[in-house]
Amino acid sequence: MSTFAGAILSRRERLQKKITPHSLCHSYATHLIEAGVDLLEVQKILGHRSILTTAQYTHLTSDTDHNAKRVINELMNGFSIGWGRVK
Repeated sequence: MSTFAGAILSRRERLQKKITPHSLCHSYATHLIEAGVDLLEVQKILGHRSILTTAQYTHLTSDTDHNAKRVINELMNGFSIGWGRVK
């Protein structure tokens, strides 16, 4: 099978994916979290009793990975580290 044929088949498979209320909810929650909405707010929006249920939506995507690196770098850039001192 050629690469082109494989790409067409792969696209068809993605388009035929079953869409359920759960998958829509999962996508919505993931987008909220990636947009920076607090996890407790997402919990309220989704009506979860337990934060552990909501935490399942925090899986690492390329967007959350990039944002996490950016936030960590911004935090670390605020520190001045030298021998025997941290400011």
